[in-house]
Amino acid sequence: MPDLIDLLWSDESDAGAARRGPRRRTTPREVVSTAIALADESGLSALTVRALAQRLGLTPMAVYTYVNSREDLLVLMADLAHTRMPAPDCSGDPSTWRERVRDLADRNRDLLCARPWLLEVHDPRLVLGPGTIAKYDRELAVFDGLRLDDLRRDAALSFVLDFARAGALRRREAQSAGALDWERVAMPLAGHLGERHPLAQRVGAAVGAELDGAYDADAAWRFGLERVLDGLAPIIEQGDGSSR
Repeated sequence: MPDLIDLLWSDESDAGAARRGPRRRTTPREVVSTAIALADESGLSALTVRALAQRLGLTPMAVYTYVNSREDLLVLMADLAHTRMPAPDCSGDPSTWRERVRDLADRNRDLLCARPWLLEVHDPRLVLGPGTIAKYDRELAVFDGLRLDDLRRDAALSFVLDFARAGALRRREAQSAGALDWERVAMPLAGHLGERHPLAQRVGAAVGAELDGAYDADAAWRFGLERVLDGLAPIIEQGDGSSR
């Protein structure tokens, strides 16, 4: 069986030209694309080799001639998703760094919200993929022209991506929990709280009235992202970007 790195970096046109024997019914890229479509539709729990084989018109054993295992398949899927991700905006002079980093964060959160199954792929081998490496390269360029050495540039990118991942996960959790009818629960809850938790009652009531619920993932994202930018500002704008 081909090594995962060979699968990640294979050029299908070259591979097809070099292969001897009867023409294969599909291609590795088509297998991975179909797996992505299944995961987009129903999540990773529905992505079984049997379901993938049925969608492709193959036998389950035939699927393994294209990908070695489900674990390898998940890496291939995530890497292809990264390949298809729109590039961040790297234009503008260094003074526009906040807009560039905000765009970077938004794009990553959007990807994870559109394809929440990516949040479940934790395989460290993903960093070996061409799509993931290209994504890393493009996103490092967001910090071009700023006073950051290479280590701080990488750290700043990781900081932003970790926040985007957390924001997407929190949004997913909020969607799974469903909306809370704040008007229906506010009065009964206030009656139970009484004088026991006055600060929670006061702040919770203000938040509930403003957001029409106990939590708004998008509002939390906007607030948190501005704090991320504020946190990066000293090392970017005051020149403290060395790796001391």
